[in-house]
Amino acid sequence: MVKPAMSECFIELKSQQLIFYISRYLRGRMPHSELHLFVWDTLEEWAQLNTPLQQPFSHRERVFWHLIHQLEYWPELALRQDKALRRNIQDCICFLKGRGVVPAYCVGVRP
Repeated sequence: MVKPAMSECFIELKSQQLIFYISRYLRGRMPHSELHLFVWDTLEEWAQLNTPLQQPFSHRERVFWHLIHQLEYWPELALRQDKALRRNIQDCICFLKGRGVVPAYCVGVRP
């Protein structure tokens, strides 16, 4: 049996946390500042992994990094009020939960 790479374990764990944070935020139960801190903590933890650049991306990892980018790219007002953006985020969350297909627009790459 092949042992999963550290980066795969990281993405799996952080995906579950990301789902929790985004879901609470979108329901208005978490301030934007806390979501922002989670993203930056995640980036800091990732930087400490020293992941080889040649390791291939999984679909899960692409969706994960796409979501991280969206959360930092869009201003709080857009994240709260843009229905198309929120729908796209929900599609990504569904995929990370194992209940959907990879959204075609997800082009996430590692930082």
